[in-house]
Amino acid sequence: MITEQAPGKLYIAGEYAVVEKTNPAVVVAIDEFVRVRVQESDTTGIIHSKQYAQDSVHWTRKGNQLVVDNRDNPFHYILSAIDFTERYVSENGGKLKVYNLIVNSELDSADGKKYGLGSSAAVTVATVKALLRFYGFDLVKDVVFKLAAIAHLTVQGNGSLGDVAASVYGGWLAYCSFDRDWLRSQLEVSRLTDLVNAEWPGLKIQSLEPVEGLELVIGWTQKPASTSQLVEKTDEEKVDNQALYDRFVADSRACVEQIIHGFETKNIELIMCQIRHNRELLKQLSKFSTVPIEIPRLTSLIDIAEKYHGAAKTSGAGNGDCGIVLANEATDVAAMKAEWRENGILPLDLHVHQVD
Repeated sequence: MITEQAPGKLYIAGEYAVVEKTNPAVVVAIDEFVRVRVQESDTTGIIHSKQYAQDSVHWTRKGNQLVVDNRDNPFHYILSAIDFTERYVSENGGKLKVYNLIVNSELDSADGKKYGLGSSAAVTVATVKALLRFYGFDLVKDVVFKLAAIAHLTVQGNGSLGDVAASVYGGWLAYCSFDRDWLRSQLEVSRLTDLVNAEWPGLKIQSLEPVEGLELVIGWTQKPASTSQLVEKTDEEKVDNQALYDRFVADSRACVEQIIHGFETKNIELIMCQIRHNRELLKQLSKFSTVPIEIPRLTSLIDIAEKYHGAAKTSGAGNGDCGIVLANEATDVAAMKAEWRENGILPLDLHVHQVD
């Protein structure tokens, strides 16, 4: 019996711009997990999760055709993780087996709603880790990240994969995305093992030391959102607003670099100032792209946080899910949470998770 886990994540800054290669974001791992258990079986295997048994299916219409969108279905990420991990195992001399794979997730609410904590990335990472251990391979973080990133990108088709990095490396991270077009082309011509061992153009993952006196507080809007669909809509809209989009990307880079500098110099004031600036940049993106990032309940979450001297913004794609607050000694966190609850916002008892 092999059991592995992977933490969820939250984006702190740099959303949307991070999908452009080499553009930075700050992301953090949080202490709720997806756990995957693998046990050898004799003839037939099962893949099971109590949480995902009734998973909903999203679909859109293109002309007269109904098109099912499986990117929010966790089983597709599990199957993709199995596919690429076993391909890697086979290339390195492992003998494939039959097994049961059981998934248990803490990253959704009790009634199955998604918090927006990167459950698809976490389940992909946990599956890769569990299978590598099941087949007797060491858990090298760079290998786990690359296998999980390939598996996740194959299903989702877009995104930066910063959520995968958070689930693998843990803690506070500065993350720059790799050239995904390069990866797709290499998948067609390279052995998977050679690709995993290669340098990926643009990829940068840097651990950031926690800053004493800086607290992360998380509020949930109780409205789930689909990251893949929002990123896709932004990609479509930027074609008609290329100059504005390029300016947003450049401004986001400068802002996130200042946040990273704030972590490196332990400058809480600088970090909180740039968090507020990143919120304004995302509002500008939303305005010219017509992508609804900061919905009214997120605005309420942020306004309440600012009232009690916290630096707040949306997290991830926005349009629901969670908002984040960076608080210092001047922030009245208890009063803020109480007012959140009065306005239908649920404080989540989550903390930063450091991976061993």
